[in-house]
Amino acid sequence: SQASPAPAPAAAASAAPAAMPGMGGSTASAATPVADPNAPAYTLYPPEAPALLPGTVHDVDFPIIEKDITVANGFVVHAWTFGGTVPGPAIRVHLGDTVRVHLTNQGQMSHSIDFHASQTAMDHQMVEIKPGATFTYAFSADYAGVWMYHCGTAPTLQHIANGMFGMVIVEPKSGFAKVDHEYAFVQSEWYLGAQGQPADYLKAAAGAPSPDFVVFNGVASQYKDNPIPVAAKDRIRIFILDAGPNIDSSFHVVGTIFDTVHKEGVSLLKGNPDGWGSQAVDLSPAQAAIIELVIPENGSYAFVTHAFNFVGRGAVGVFKAGSGATMSH
Repeated sequence: SQASPAPAPAAAASAAPAAMPGMGGSTASAATPVADPNAPAYTLYPPEAPALLPGTVHDVDFPIIEKDITVANGFVVHAWTFGGTVPGPAIRVHLGDTVRVHLTNQGQMSHSIDFHASQTAMDHQMVEIKPGATFTYAFSADYAGVWMYHCGTAPTLQHIANGMFGMVIVEPKSGFAKVDHEYAFVQSEWYLGAQGQPADYLKAAAGAPSPDFVVFNGVASQYKDNPIPVAAKDRIRIFILDAGPNIDSSFHVVGTIFDTVHKEGVSLLKGNPDGWGSQAVDLSPAQAAIIELVIPENGSYAFVTHAFNFVGRGAVGVFKAGSGATMSH
């Protein structure tokens, strides 16, 4: 399994139709960006899963913030965010909890939010939040799993492609057994416009999309540059969401086997009588899973999407067990 350097971004489309209603940005496709050696270094997104929020009623603040984010070495996107990060903050609650998310739109255009963990009519809570306005989205966490949230303002593709998405973890009735490490990864895509501009809508809307970068937690190859330390025999739980907006994921950890998988309400359980395991978990956009595995010995364990045309575009990280472990290829 070879993890090659990220290539230069794909060429942008040339057509520039009129702006679409509710898009909040131009559809004009920018020239292919060139890496800027003076671009700020990216900010490492913490890979650790969030802690379970205490209590049964949770008030969470989600300011809507527009800001420049370095998404790969030399490449800056003017992202639209929940909470100032891409992905937005992960929320972790228990089955049956009530969640109240308080949104304040600090940006220059209208946005909204859609929690897949909720059950509500589109016209009830997925409403326009104008610049300067506030809104509280409330829901009951009625089903366990890993759930996507995202901006639903038209065209939704543009708002997801420019960073407005995140993860909600709802623990089951019995909770989760203790493990050595828990990590949360959101796979997503960047379709670059010009340096310091929002994502390119036409590139994202192509019938055969070709993202410039496919990433875990917003930044290309950040966990390859900064391997995640573990130890041999550690048991790891991974919460994995494919936010898309367009590309499927085939999540795989090189050198290991998943003994536990909960994918969209269907479970493979450790110690099942017939000895079943899993090598990769397939996720379409907005699907998610909870995966458990054991690190067998000291060494490096790359995690990737096994669609290898995207590994070289940033969809790769490394679990590193033992101080002397290195990537051999």
